[in-house]
Amino acid sequence: MSEARVTREGLEGVHPGREARFGNGLDNGLDGEAALAGRRQRERRMVPQAEFTSYYGRPVLKVPAWEARDIAGYMFLGGLAGAGSTLAAAAQLTGRPGTARALKLSSLGAISLSTVALVHDLGRPARFLNMLRVAKPTSPMSVGSWLLAGYGPAAGLAAASAATGLLPRLGTTATLAAGGLGPAIATYTGVLLADTAVPAWHEGHRELPYVFAASAATAAAGMALLAGPRGENGPARRVAALATGAELLALRSMVISAGHAGEPYRTGRPGRLLTTARRLAVLGTAGAALFGGRSRAAAALSGAALVAASAATRFAIFHAGIASARDPKYTVLPQRLRLRATSVRPGGDGAGADGGAGPVPGPEAAG
Repeated sequence: MSEARVTREGLEGVHPGREARFGNGLDNGLDGEAALAGRRQRERRMVPQAEFTSYYGRPVLKVPAWEARDIAGYMFLGGLAGAGSTLAAAAQLTGRPGTARALKLSSLGAISLSTVALVHDLGRPARFLNMLRVAKPTSPMSVGSWLLAGYGPAAGLAAASAATGLLPRLGTTATLAAGGLGPAIATYTGVLLADTAVPAWHEGHRELPYVFAASAATAAAGMALLAGPRGENGPARRVAALATGAELLALRSMVISAGHAGEPYRTGRPGRLLTTARRLAVLGTAGAALFGGRSRAAAALSGAALVAASAATRFAIFHAGIASARDPKYTVLPQRLRLRATSVRPGGDGAGADGGAGPVPGPEAAG
């Protein structure tokens, strides 16, 4: 109990530090406010960072049951084949028969292996044939199946004519047909991935087809340098430089536009693969530009680096998508941000109808 008393001379019997004070020991005025702010700051630091989990620790989305060897390989080989056929048609029309022949043969081999990978993933060849029973323009898978059905025979006829020298007119027609379908073959898998609910693929859906187009052109230019004559590789070197630059820009734009869902592209296995792809692409382009026109060996090594860079890009994109599907935060965070954006008042002050940020769903709302 306090023994302080008020006398004519003032307050007596005061024991500093032992008297009860108002406000839990905080003095009134600026000193008290500063002390209260410091205490609140310390309390905020003690709050643990929120962790995004789902019921029983299971992913919010069903993770695609795809094998990287099958699906990522299928996407890479399809891109190499499609872009290779387009470059083969351009080489034939510009009087470069050696490059055209090499690209026709490599495109046939790539699309054959791509089809094998797809059928292996489907389990039975009949499942691919069943996809041709209907034509659905709004389905990337249906469109892709019909594209493969038309492109494969054209690429086969073009390669057979180039290898044997028989039926040159039919071979030219098939070359032009395969070259016309080539861009769609190279990019439709990007549209297919972007059409899924996998966060790393869907959040970057605007840029993903462009990434696939540039990556396919990089691989085709690399194949032209690797398998074509040195005296005819001038256009291939220029295509390699343009495609590499476009691929790096499109990748950067995709990762940025994906927001939180773009994080898997920078970490773990996908991050390492993309770093490797960038280095190989830059080295291959520089080697082709500096030495590809003077040395057959330099052209071949540069071409191999470009092909490997394209493959690393496709596998990185595949693994980033799988990683984003396994972690619930890449599904929950974009949904919360979209919900907050739709709850903003017309005045644009960032507040919901109740003056806050609007309701925020839990992980169960994303299921």
